[in-house]
Amino acid sequence: MCFEEIIKRISPKLKGIVYRLKSYFPFFSMDDLYQEAMSHLWVDYKEGKLSDKTDSYILQGCYFYLKNYIRKNKSRVLLISLDGIIYDEKGEEHAMNNILSLEDPHSALDDIHANFLLEQINNNGLTKREKEVFHLVLEGLTTREIGRRLGVSHVRIVKLQKRIREKCREHLDMC
Repeated sequence: MCFEEIIKRISPKLKGIVYRLKSYFPFFSMDDLYQEAMSHLWVDYKEGKLSDKTDSYILQGCYFYLKNYIRKNKSRVLLISLDGIIYDEKGEEHAMNNILSLEDPHSALDDIHANFLLEQINNNGLTKREKEVFHLVLEGLTTREIGRRLGVSHVRIVKLQKRIREKCREHLDMC
């Protein structure tokens, strides 16, 4: 059995797994998680670990691998907050939005791009409720916790998160 056949069979379910993980960990890109799973599968395939395994077993292995990958790399992800202050390389304060890097500081070019994106979304994109949800997601609250805090159902929060992602994607496409 060749690698392409395995991928063709499990790809739709793997994308579902990635989508589900993305909903719990919105600071990871779906494409990045999918590519990470593909890399993991390729290594396993080359080592002969997939030859006698069922699709279900392979997918479960991908799920656990991605959960472990997220756990290990969570601290390296760039988080964006709609509220706060930005400090440039000189330590000067900027009153727009706050960009938090949990490990290494990022370049000034990344700051400029992120500032531009946040300004566009903040001024033209998100409603007040969407900004509240966005901020609470960045604090690490679950969908149900956000719903309880705002006094709405978790289903409503999921719909708001979807709209936020769509609006952010629109702004990213314009940049």
